[in-house]
Formats: sequence, structure tokens, C-alpha cells
Amino acid sequence: MSDILSEIRARRTYYDLTNKTTVPDTALEQMLQETLRYTPSAFNMQSARMVLLLDQKHTALWEETLRILKDMTPEAAFEKTKAKIDAFKNAYATVLFYNDDRVVASYAESYPLYRDNFAIWAEQGAGMLQSNVWMVLESKGLGASLQHYNPLIDAFAGRLAGVPESWRLIAQMPFGVPASEPGEKSFLPIEERFKTVR
Repeated sequence: MSDILSEIRARRTYYDLTNKTTVPDTALEQMLQETLRYTPSAFNMQSARMVLLLDQKHTALWEETLRILKDMTPEAAFEKTKAKIDAFKNAYATVLFYNDDRVVASYAESYPLYRDNFAIWAEQGAGMLQSNVWMVLESKGLGASLQHYNPLIDAFAGRLAGVPESWRLIAQMPFGVPASEPGEKSFLPIEERFKTVR
């Protein structure tokens, strides 16, 4: 059995990725499905949704993202933006993370005492899922980064993935075999972030 703390320490942000993978697509699908199935959610709401974009669908997402950003980015800054988006496009695949707002609304209606909390809890569940997926990919020798080009790309991504309108895009995770090591990670003093109370 793997040491979960080692997996947490190993998880890093990789921007320099290749279009290679260490596991076949069928194994990727199974890993992602199992991660989605076993990531907890408040009231067992299970509002999180995922889409795995492979091949041309993956490429199309980042090409359209670049096209949208070109219209919004000052010309002087566009080359840097293009390099970043091209790095995501050069990865092997992308996971799209969604929340199904229809599910969240139904729980809010069923449990009026907690009505205002279900959207918050759904976001927390989505965060746990993103972290779990990231660690699972890392454990297989795949690097990833978490991106947030929503809501700019929501409509296009929804059409590309063929998802219901109730699915709200939260994040995008391009991944592949890393081409280089990530930069040094810095940490605030742990004493500023943690305390024990007896």
C-alpha cells in the first residue's frame, strides 16, 4: 500500500507537458471513474461531474481557449498567453471538472434548513475531487496543472463535451508525461497556518 503522505508531497504543478501517457486510455478512464466514485460529498450529494477530453477534443478545447483569449489580451502580452495555452494543448489530455447545479438545487429544496450551504459543500466536494484526481495522475507518472478559464470557455466546452446545461464548469486539468521538473515550491512557516489546542 502506498504512503498517502508521499503522494500528497509528490503532487506538483507541471506546465511543461508532453502528449504522452504512462497508462492506456481505458486505464485512465477507469482510474478517473473510481476517483469520482469514491471522493466524498456532503449528504452523499454526488454533484461532481467529470469529462475526459482525448485526442482532437483535447486539442480543440485549447485552440478555442486561445482564440477567445486573443480577442481579450493586449497585443504586448499575447505571446506569453499563447505560450501558456500551447503548453496545455501539447499535453496528452484534459479533465474537465463540473458541478451539476440541478443536483445541488434538489438537495437545497429537500433540506431547507441547510439550503444555503449545499452550493458551498458542492464546491468543497469538487475541490476534493480535483486534488484526488491530481494525486492519482501523479502516482502514475503523469504531471498536471489546474486551470480556470471558465466562464470564458463554458459554452464552447459544454458543446464540445456534450454535457447538460445544468453542468457548470469549474476547472480544467491538462495532463501528460512531464517534459521537465517543476520549479521550487515555497512554503509559509507552518506555525502561521497550524495550531494544536488541548
